[in-house]
This record gives sequence, structure tokens and C-alpha cells, in this order.
Amino acid sequence: MPDKKVFSCLAKRLDSYRDEMIELQARLGAIPAIAPSSGGEGEARKAEFLESYLKKSGLNDIKVIKAPDQEAPTGYRPNILTIYRGESSRKTIWVMTHLDVVPPGELALWRGDPFKAWVEQGKIYGRGVEDNQQDLVASIFAVKALMAEKIKPAYDVGLALVADEETGSKLGIEYVLNNTEVFKKDDLIIVPDAGNEKGTMIEVAEKSILWLKIRTIGEQTHGSTPQKGINSFKAASFLITELQKLYRFYDLKNRLFSPPISTFEPTKKEPNVPNVNTIPGEDVFYMDCRILPDYPVEKIEKTIRKLADSIEKRFRVKIEISLVQKAPAAPPTSLRSPVVQALKKAIREVYQQEARAMGIGGGTVAAIFRRAGFDAACWSRLDETAHMPNEYCLIDNMIGDAKVFTHVFMQA
Repeated sequence: MPDKKVFSCLAKRLDSYRDEMIELQARLGAIPAIAPSSGGEGEARKAEFLESYLKKSGLNDIKVIKAPDQEAPTGYRPNILTIYRGESSRKTIWVMTHLDVVPPGELALWRGDPFKAWVEQGKIYGRGVEDNQQDLVASIFAVKALMAEKIKPAYDVGLALVADEETGSKLGIEYVLNNTEVFKKDDLIIVPDAGNEKGTMIEVAEKSILWLKIRTIGEQTHGSTPQKGINSFKAASFLITELQKLYRFYDLKNRLFSPPISTFEPTKKEPNVPNVNTIPGEDVFYMDCRILPDYPVEKIEKTIRKLADSIEKRFRVKIEISLVQKAPAAPPTSLRSPVVQALKKAIREVYQQEARAMGIGGGTVAAIFRRAGFDAACWSRLDETAHMPNEYCLIDNMIGDAKVFTHVFMQA
């Protein structure tokens, strides 16, 4: 545990940075780092600004890892790694945040310019201010506080500011892991990519994701003569009902997760025919399955195919099932891992809350670390306004998270 007096000095230092943190948020928010696939130019300008900012702050151990991307005007997507050296380099305590943001969406829904941050009632508004600039800024200032107080932690502290999180991470942390050897097995890795309003959730596990497109092919005919065709919509509807049996077939519960079960839900529905008096010959719907790690995804796929086969025979239709996304669950981070224990202590000290390690149904970039054999924990204190119009960051959360990171840096 860090010395109480030392940590108190660091916390006061971070409180004094409030205006500087808001200013950095505004400057970052004015550089729209939107992926080329989403209509933007990528993260290069934002990375250049941050590299300069880090150097002016005294962080000179900086690597920029460029993932080739011909869609980006620069031809690459930048990933920044910087190290603040501790007493030992045997391991590093990392905070990994991402540079990219999603597009603002419908501008009419915003109360101001999404790329000109504004402050109201203790909140900073703008695209990207919570996702992920809140903790990008917090992590930088956590290190700046150590430097200002001339404190050298026991181990190295690393900041990873990566690209491409919003569109898959192949040109971000996945590229970094595949092309460098900077991460070590004993490293503590914090990914502020999930959280809740109280800061009590430490995400250590995820469900497998299986998204399917299901196309039912029948035979179109007039609505008054159903005997002359095969109603694809009707057959698909019966299939949706059959697929609810998955809840019964795969009914294990795991209290680590919320909800504690596997889920199998029909979601998107494509239009079939434009008029009321035509029986559709083709129907398309989608399934979103979030599967507990206890079950192999392939087993679920086989069961779905078997249920579809029964509907094919019953209604004389053809059913095509294609993958939209398949992401088997990564091995969970142990509840007893150093990163989880360090976060629990820090959250207790800073927020006076007892945090709990748990699993979620959504996917986070921490899974990439886990698949590569590294323990990683997702944590942040968030109001969860990511991707919404009028996205905001609570300034107190930004400062509080910086204190949590600093506490972890000092105790690990």
C-alpha cells in the first residue's frame, strides 16, 4: 500500500490539475479522430498532438507504432507507448486507452458543436470526452503527478494510447501485440473500457459473442392464395420460437456475469415485401447470442442448425445461416490477480466503495490481452454516455480515476 502521506500529496496535486485536465479534454476533442471506415481521417493528428504534449510534460521514452492503413490519408494508424521509469523494469503497470472516437451522429440532437467541448454543471460535453478521453487524460495526469512530486514507483508505469478500438482494434492494440514485445506476463494491465456510475465494477470476463444472419427462402405468391406459395415469414417466425429452446438447452448459471445466463435473442429484421397482399418468398432476421464461457460456441451453432433443419422439413423452406460475428470468450482474468486486487484497494481508498470483479455480456478490448495470455482488468467510473448525443464526462470522475491509477502505480 502507498504511504498515506505520499498518496495525500499526489491526490492534492491531481486536484490542482483540474483546469489543465479540462483544457486537455477540449484540445483533444477538437481533433476528430474518426476511423476512415466511418468517414474520418484516423488518429494521426491527435497522436501528433499527444506525442508533443507528452514530451513537453517530461515523458521522453515514447514509441509510435504505425499500423499500415491505406484508407487513412497518412497511410497508417498510430499507437503511442510511453514509459515512466520506476525503480525496477521487471514489470510495468499499464493503462491502455484509445485515441479514436465514433462519429457524432445526428447533429440536431446535440446542444452544441460535438467537437468544441463545453462545460456545464461539473460536466464536459463533446464527442469522445467520456469514451475514451476521460481516462486517457486521467492516465496522463496520474503520471504527471508522480513526476511533479518527484516520486519514483517500485515498477515502471506505461501508457498505451492506441488506435482503432471503435472498429475492431486490428490496427490498434492487436497490431501492437503482434508486432512488439513490450508487454510482459507479470505486467498489470488496466483497460478503462467498461464501468458503472459508482466505480464498483471491475470487468474480468466476457461471454462469447455469436451474431447470425438467418435467411429463410420460400415462394412468393398473392396474399389470397397462400396454397400456391410458401410463406417464408411464417416459417421464420416459427424458427424464432424454436430458437427460444436454446434457453432451456443451455441453462447453466454463472453468478460472475450479469445476467448470469446465456442469452439468445432475435434482433434486427430486414423488410421482406412492400405491400400487405403479397406473401413473402424471402425473409431475413438476425440473432444476437451472448454465451457463457462454459459452452463451446460451435455446439450452439450445431444446435441452431438442427432447429433450422426441423423448420425446413416442416414448412418446405430453405434456411441459410451465415456468420456476422463470432468471438469465443477469452480466458477470464483471475479474481485474485494482482491487477484486480490493486484496483479494489485503490477504489476503496479513492471512492470509498467496495468494488466487485464480474463478467459482462458485451465485448471489450481487454479480451485481446486475455487471448494473448495477459491478465487485464476493465475499470472506470462512468456515467455511460458513450456514443450518445451530448456525450459528457463528469470532471470529478476524471480526477477520481486519475487518483485510482496513481494509487495502483504506487502499490503494485
